[in-house]
Amino acid sequence: MSEPHVTLDPSGLDPVQQKLRGPLEDQLTSALQAAAERLRAGYSGEPVEEVCRRLLDETRAGLHPDIAAGFQPDMDEFCRVAVAIVRGEVG
Repeated sequence: MSEPHVTLDPSGLDPVQQKLRGPLEDQLTSALQAAAERLRAGYSGEPVEEVCRRLLDETRAGLHPDIAAGFQPDMDEFCRVAVAIVRGEVG
């Protein structure tokens, strides 16, 4: 798996979010990639469900609180990243 990336669905964004979409995607992607790298580096056999939950928690922790509060990722996609971490495919 290549580096994880966040893409926002433009149909779910208000006009202000639309204007900030590129920088917002960049910030979310950066937080996700940093969290994935930390989890990959410290992975020690935890189940995928635990890795997925920690990935979300650590991604949100890397964001401004207002952005973190509104961040509602596609959990199927997030868990795909967690599976890749468990398989050693990220990093």
